[in-house]
Amino acid sequence: MHSIGIALLITLGIGPMGPDAPAREPQLAVKGSTVALAFGAGHAIYFTQSADSGKTFGKLLKVAESAIIPLTRHRGPRIAFAGTTIVITAVVGKTAADGPHAHGLPSDGDLTAWRSTDGGRTWSAGIVVNDAAGAATEGLHALADDDKGNLFAAWLDKRGHGTKLFGSRSNDGGQTWSPNVLIYASPDGTICECCHPSVAFDRDGKILVMWRNWLGGSRDMYLATSSDGNRFSSPQKLGDGTWKLNACPMDGGGIAVPAGGVVTAWRRDHALFLARPGQAEVQIGEGTDIAIAAGALGTYAIWSGPAGVQVLTPEDKKPTTLGVKGTFPAIAALPSGGAIAAWENDGSIVIQPLN
Repeated sequence: MHSIGIALLITLGIGPMGPDAPAREPQLAVKGSTVALAFGAGHAIYFTQSADSGKTFGKLLKVAESAIIPLTRHRGPRIAFAGTTIVITAVVGKTAADGPHAHGLPSDGDLTAWRSTDGGRTWSAGIVVNDAAGAATEGLHALADDDKGNLFAAWLDKRGHGTKLFGSRSNDGGQTWSPNVLIYASPDGTICECCHPSVAFDRDGKILVMWRNWLGGSRDMYLATSSDGNRFSSPQKLGDGTWKLNACPMDGGGIAVPAGGVVTAWRRDHALFLARPGQAEVQIGEGTDIAIAAGALGTYAIWSGPAGVQVLTPEDKKPTTLGVKGTFPAIAALPSGGAIAAWENDGSIVIQPLN
């Protein structure tokens, strides 16, 4: 078996940010040799970046603060490059929700975007993306770019009755956002209420959105597409199997678009799968919180498994363990080859390049 080369482990030394502020939910974006990292801690969102494909990272900068920033179970910031502009999104609020299912979420949560046009040194004031106030209280969303300055965000939305999937497009690097679009509403009254959606652009600029549905008692993954961000296709179920479950796994998966076409990754019970739309799913491991990225050689997948943080590269047939501890991993492919991974570990963020 060919094994990946693991570069020197780099711990950023950025967490915890305080006694009650562990560094949480890292997310990565790559443009050329620049690797950008966003994460949350306490009441703030932070940013740092590397100019050498993740070998070293620069100064840690605070992007924004808010009374409440959800930072659990894939809640937290997302980051993307819109041309030369860096955009970070997160759900923030001022007032805590009440009740047994509040889980530290805001009652007035809005999906908010911040922009930097100077390489992350300074950041704009927050721009609210959802056009129904407080609709994004669940804190779960996704963000993607198309390498041409266009962005698309999708989120779990609470306007009206039940949880729906809404989205919005920006054609000016996150400065303005389109009127919100209903991507999908389940005929059974709600989609899965606590699983984050995933978004990607394909090579033709088509928008791909994946989410966990709740339909006929099953919590299966579905995909919809759009050429303009306004009208979406009928949803397509992913994989052949089904997951009958009267609970929310709080685990949404990911989308990547390698040269061979769209690949999705997701969990059913404790099994983890890769699946192309219209084809049977292929199990690659066991665990939770899978994320994927598309590189020149194919798809990289990373997840939390029984042996720790594990990664499967295009060159390998079996996963490699990166760390015996760690949760909520993220991964991004590098144009020069390989990838870079990040995950939570005891209140800190760990970064590891994969050669």
